[in-house]
Amino acid sequence: MTEVSVTKEDVVPTGELVVLKSVNKHFGALHVLQDIDLTIARGEVVVVIGPSGSGKSTLCRAINRLETIDDGAISIDGKPLPQEGKELARLRADVGMVFQSFNLFAHKTVLENVMLGQIKVRKIDKKKAEENARALLDRVGVATQADKYPAQLSGGQQQRVAIARALAMDPKVMLFDEPTSALDPEMINEVLEVMQQLARDGMTMIVVTHEMGFARSAANRVVFMADGRIVEEAAPEQFFSNPRSDRAKDFLSKILHH
Repeated sequence: MTEVSVTKEDVVPTGELVVLKSVNKHFGALHVLQDIDLTIARGEVVVVIGPSGSGKSTLCRAINRLETIDDGAISIDGKPLPQEGKELARLRADVGMVFQSFNLFAHKTVLENVMLGQIKVRKIDKKKAEENARALLDRVGVATQADKYPAQLSGGQQQRVAIARALAMDPKVMLFDEPTSALDPEMINEVLEVMQQLARDGMTMIVVTHEMGFARSAANRVVFMADGRIVEEAAPEQFFSNPRSDRAKDFLSKILHH
């Protein structure tokens, strides 16, 4: 290893994995992220909730630079978010992302979908990539679907394949942007169970979701957003039983009493 001179500012405690400082983002006149400060520790599960249009998905997408930010700073594992090119591709491999839509390659089998990034980005040889892929498909409960195409799977199965594909890159952190919102109710639990297991296994996760049961049981911390700001953050027990802000109280009363 070559010695690299570091200043004190470069040395980040190992606890901090994702750090957002004074992050702002506009879409035209709309100020969708307003002075966001958020630090996610290694192994922490943070669930981001809030009304529609509060900036949750934009926050998630800014962390792997699918959305650029206007000002502020985002760093992952002590390194600032790269602008573009190879560095950005490497970062995206470190930051797994699971979307509402499954975004699987329709013309490739389930197994090929999970192998592809390993071979192309991580430069893992084919045999090892296949081993990894089969183990991960087993882990998310769809091992028997390996040779099928995405269209032959249910939505819940496709989303579990998408999770396996993100995990195949051996990411440092996993981002979930409303991963169950496109699913039929009976499929939601099979995806949430996989996510619960990941949380128990110590994966660092940032989850934007409307699933309050998941927030209660799997989160270390709930971040409540409204109008582009983080209004409140707390442990789930505290947030759900005794929210401090009127905005959160109002939100919870609407969703928990139906």
